[in-house]
Amino acid sequence: MENYIVSARKYRPSTFESVVGQRALTTTLKNAIATGKLAHAYLFCGPRGVGKTTCARIFAKTINCLHPTEDGEACNACESCVAFNEQRSYNIHELDAASNNSVDDIRQLVEQVRIPPQIGKYKVYIIDEVHMLSASAFNAFLKTLEEPPRHAIFILATTEKHKILPTILSRCQIYDFQRISVEDTVAHLAYVASKEGITAEPEALNVIALKADGGMRDALSIFDQVVSFTGGHITYQSVIENLNVLDYEYYFRLTDQLLEHRISDALLLFNEVLNKGFEGSHFINGLASHFRDLLVSKDPVTLPLLEVGAGIRQRYGEQAKKCPLPFLYSAMKLCNDCDLNYRASRNKRLLVELTLIQVGQLNPEGEEVPGGRSPQPVIQPLIPPQQPAAQQQPAAAPQPATPKPAQAQPPQAAQTTAARVASVLSAHKAEEKKIPVMNKSGLGISIKHTPTEEKAYEPAPATVPTQVAEAQPQEDYIFNERDINYYWQEYAGHLPHEQVALAKRMQNMRLTLLDATTFEAVVDNPIVAKDFTAMAPAIQDYLRTRLKNSKVTMTVRVSAPEEKVRAYSRTEQFQMMMEKNKALKELQDEFGLEFA
Repeated sequence: MENYIVSARKYRPSTFESVVGQRALTTTLKNAIATGKLAHAYLFCGPRGVGKTTCARIFAKTINCLHPTEDGEACNACESCVAFNEQRSYNIHELDAASNNSVDDIRQLVEQVRIPPQIGKYKVYIIDEVHMLSASAFNAFLKTLEEPPRHAIFILATTEKHKILPTILSRCQIYDFQRISVEDTVAHLAYVASKEGITAEPEALNVIALKADGGMRDALSIFDQVVSFTGGHITYQSVIENLNVLDYEYYFRLTDQLLEHRISDALLLFNEVLNKGFEGSHFINGLASHFRDLLVSKDPVTLPLLEVGAGIRQRYGEQAKKCPLPFLYSAMKLCNDCDLNYRASRNKRLLVELTLIQVGQLNPEGEEVPGGRSPQPVIQPLIPPQQPAAQQQPAAAPQPATPKPAQAQPPQAAQTTAARVASVLSAHKAEEKKIPVMNKSGLGISIKHTPTEEKAYEPAPATVPTQVAEAQPQEDYIFNERDINYYWQEYAGHLPHEQVALAKRMQNMRLTLLDATTFEAVVDNPIVAKDFTAMAPAIQDYLRTRLKNSKVTMTVRVSAPEEKVRAYSRTEQFQMMMEKNKALKELQDEFGLEFA
């Protein structure tokens, strides 16, 4: 039985022309060989499976070829090329730095560099995974890499360029290999399939290329796996079944259900996906990618960004016409937030289901629809904006003392009364403006507040005369103890990193209002009181701006001995514990314990 060779080795490129997806780099290397402008050190870096080591071998064979072709390729007929093809060439040395990363290995390599080649012009040293070399090995290699013999050329290959010392990078010509595009991968897989007598659907090869993520070696390995599963006839259905990939059909069905606000159907489809063994993170990532593909399908300019087969591309175009842009923007945002919170969530299934419910409640404008089916109702004002002010006279204007009926008032009196009602209403609105609108859910406190605190938010009676309201248009806002504590915490969060200890102390403090505009900060020692006193002007300015009240005043007081002092640091907590139990001090002294 003939030995089987995997496709990644059997169809490994042997010429620059056969390298897939790296046209710019191969052209540069061919021109350098043709003009004789060869550097003494090269660095090939890029993702796995994109042709770094392959190009290094082709480059090494070509520069030693005795009769190169006119287009700059190796002839594959001279003694040097034949020796390389038969893997018996002494001019090309490969070193795996992952297993030979010590100083002794580099010293042995340096000693071999001194020996000139027997056949050909150059001795080429290919060091793969060079980022695995130790720091001392790099240092031992520096001098030889900078000034090698005339016949020596080094080619370093790595997937992690950032791990290489800058002194090494500065001595090399750097070539960045890019990921192989889906179109190039599909074309090469189709070529391999034709050579092997295998039939393959374009959509199936497209799924393999997407799964490979830009690596040709991975694509060929997956191709061999699918061939073994299908027996030589690769279909789209067999590929998604063998590779455990979610079918596009799921996402098309789910998007239609979400557009029609059919939340229950969407949840059932998600349950079906889970029953097939897929993770929720994989599902939500695929849904986000599906919305992204729908977005790029709406504009012919961004259509090249859609990396799918021809049949799937048509379906994307049809469904993209149904999806408004605001809906896609909001849906992508919700899916991305779900992906970010997935790892930290304890109930991961519930997190994905909540995301589906939120997406299903989006209307064409990208806003949530209550109930998931009906459009958002428009709330009508209780009082029409154009209602005459004279109609509100019985509710706001004072009753006349004379027993005459209201209809018998002269026109001037009616106009005066209407003007007075309008002025009182304007004063009432100005008084209501003093109350800052606070989002109780964002304060980090319970929304169950006492009736006393509730009264602080009630507007004052509209008894201010019109002349006073007009004379003081910039009146200060009122605030309560909850407001001052909220913006105190906000100020603590804006302190720089150098004042982190002071910020922690502020976050653990609770301020007390002494009167309508003066608050008190109670600290436990004079040193901290001195710090807060120095910061008082800046804190007052910040709170006056945030509370919109120019009379906010801060006072600092050191707590009395009988007051309960809160322990902020671990040292203070330990001191308070020692006051209650003297044995803790003896334990610390006995074992010599210290805080880490």
